[in-house]
Order: sequence, then structure tokens, then C-alpha cells
Amino acid sequence: MIIVTGGTGRLGSQIVDRLLDRVPADRVGVSVRDTGRADDLAARGVRVRRGDFTDPGSLAGAFDDATQVLIVSTDQTDEAAIAQHTAAIDAARDAGAERILYTSHQGAAEDSAFAPMPDHAATERYLSKTGTPFTALRNGFYADTVRHLLGGALETGELVAPADGPVSWTAHADLAEAAAIILADAGRFDGPTPPLTAPDALDLTDVAAIVTDLTGRTVRRVVADDDEWTATMIGRGLPADRASMLLGMFRATRRGEFSTTGPELESLLQRTATPVRSILEGVTARP
Repeated sequence: MIIVTGGTGRLGSQIVDRLLDRVPADRVGVSVRDTGRADDLAARGVRVRRGDFTDPGSLAGAFDDATQVLIVSTDQTDEAAIAQHTAAIDAARDAGAERILYTSHQGAAEDSAFAPMPDHAATERYLSKTGTPFTALRNGFYADTVRHLLGGALETGELVAPADGPVSWTAHADLAEAAAIILADAGRFDGPTPPLTAPDALDLTDVAAIVTDLTGRTVRRVVADDDEWTATMIGRGLPADRASMLLGMFRATRRGEFSTTGPELESLLQRTATPVRSILEGVTARP
């Protein structure tokens, strides 16, 4: 049985949906914190069980009979993230899973300026020591982040953010389909995958140009001072630690941490990856 954690989440739900195109429903299970949110999956024949990374005891039943477990990374950071990931890895190993998969990141690195990346690197290190075959999905940076980085650009004509660098923005749907393909073809990758990214890396100047083209209204890229931008975000109600983490993202892009691209995602999908322009079309479309 293939178990997907976070089966009702943004990425996990799409992985399960694509997986059901490839394997029978009775071979698929989900581990979710709230089983009530998975009634639709249960109706499709998917095994639904409660599993919570913060309650390791719950994971034994959720992972029972697993041949593969896909651990979708938590949205926590630092020690909390690593503790939750290692609890899930231990439970998958103890359940006898033949392979453990983990949604890592193409920028996973101990010395990254963006807080989640050292967490991914630490999780990959832990996986490598379990003795169980594993696959770390080196996913590209989620393209939906661009929506949030636009801020009020559509109204003001200015895309204001700290200095940045190119990012291989990659769609959730593409990464979900790739994960399903890999799960359905067990053992296709051993250890970290090649970067699973869209083929192009764009910075926010490129994004502003695309928005300008889509809307017919000039959107200008404005580079904000790091400290001033952080203070503005905090002033708008963003917690200070969150603002600091987001600033780390911009600093990481300047260092080229997320600029890597590769052909592996499109090779898996057997089609062109979703371009950022397509995602922005949905943002800029007017009723």
C-alpha cells in the first residue's frame, strides 16, 4: 500500500488525485490530521487514517501495511520541522515500508539563507541513515508564491520587494503529477532526485514584465531596502519572525540558490511544464 501524508493538503491532495489515475484505490492510503476532511477520498476507496506528526503514536496505524510512504514536508521550520519529519520517518521505517519518499527542495542546503532549506537538508541526512531505501523529491520553488509577491502591484503599478534573483518557479500540479509517477514506478530514483523544476528561472523583473504584457498596464519593479521592507511587513501585521524568514528567501535568491533548472520534471511528465505566465494569467484575469 502507498501512503501519502497530508492527503488533504494543497500538495498532498493533488498527489493522491494523480496517483489514483495510475494505481487502484485499494492500494492507496492517506494519513491526515482530520479524517473528516477526507470523506471524498474514502468514498473513492482510499484508506483514510488519522496520523499527526506531532503525535508519533498515531502514525503506526496510519502507516500500517505500507510498502511506500510519501512524507509531505511540514510548514513548520527549524527544530519543530525536523522533529516532525524524523518522527514520520521513524514510523514509516518501523511500519516496514520498503521505500520512504520525502518532498524536499531543489535548494536544500545546510548553509541556505532561507530557513526551510537547512530543514530539508537535515531531513535528507536523517533519511540516508535509516537503512531504508529513500527518495528525496528535489522540488522546484512553488510558483504560487509569485501571487503573494505581487502584493498590490496590479493596483499601484509597482512590484515592491527586496532585491532578488532568478527562481525556477514550478507549479504544484506539475510536482504532484511527478510525485504520483514516481510512486507508481517504485524505485525509479534512489536518494535525492535531480532538480524537479520548470525549465526557466525568472526574477521579479521578469514577473513584472509578464504582468505588464498580460494586463496592458505598466508594472514597474521597485527594489526595496531590506530593513525598510521588513519594517513595512511587520507594520502590516506580519509576525517579525515570519518577515525575517521571508527576507531570507530574497537573500537566498540573490545567491542563486533557487536558480537551478533541469529537464527531469518535463521528462517525467512527458509534456511541457506549466510556465509562470499561465499562473499569472489566473491572477491578472479580470471578470
